[in-house]
Amino acid sequence: VFQFLKQLGIHPDWQFVDVYGMEPELLSMVPRPVCAVLLLFPITEKYETFRTEEEERIKAKGQDVKSSVYFMKQTINNACGTIGLIHAIANNRDKMNFETNSSLKKFLEDSLSMTPEERAKYLETYEAIRVTHESSAHEGQTEAPSIDEKVDLHFIALVNVGGHLYELDGRKPFPINHGETSDDSFLEDAIEVCKKFMERDPEELRFNAIALSAA
Repeated sequence: VFQFLKQLGIHPDWQFVDVYGMEPELLSMVPRPVCAVLLLFPITEKYETFRTEEEERIKAKGQDVKSSVYFMKQTINNACGTIGLIHAIANNRDKMNFETNSSLKKFLEDSLSMTPEERAKYLETYEAIRVTHESSAHEGQTEAPSIDEKVDLHFIALVNVGGHLYELDGRKPFPINHGETSDDSFLEDAIEVCKKFMERDPEELRFNAIALSAA
């Protein structure tokens, strides 16, 4: 991930750090401020059932999503890590320092006015980011599950946009608004959302949170 940020032309004022546990004393080890959290989790039947119900519930009830939230769909297989990173950076682009010729900066500028679907299509054609992703995709991967397990690991990004905590997942039709948050409470609030993922699948151990923290 660190290599990936460097290759995309982002200055190292922000870094990805592992969140070693959800308890307050372990969270206190994470450098602040934190502007995004990436959660790696397994896609299981329980999760898919929940995802369908959540989508139907939101479609029926509606939700408030600020137009300033940058969201894109996922159309490339196994690119959820890349899309999680783009979601994390895109929704904090005012805090990032990009190199002049940064491929990610250009991608974000070009795609700001696009729909989530158009952004996904644009990424498919955007060599600079895709090649970078493929070269770093297998670094630091946990052991692959055996074939008969039919488990997919998936990345989502949690970000604070305008005082609301959003879950951004390219497999979902829209961002999910998880309620109010602030710069000070963002890490704790995001971890509460991560805990819900874990509680839905108590037998599962493959959860991993990474925070985008000030270096």
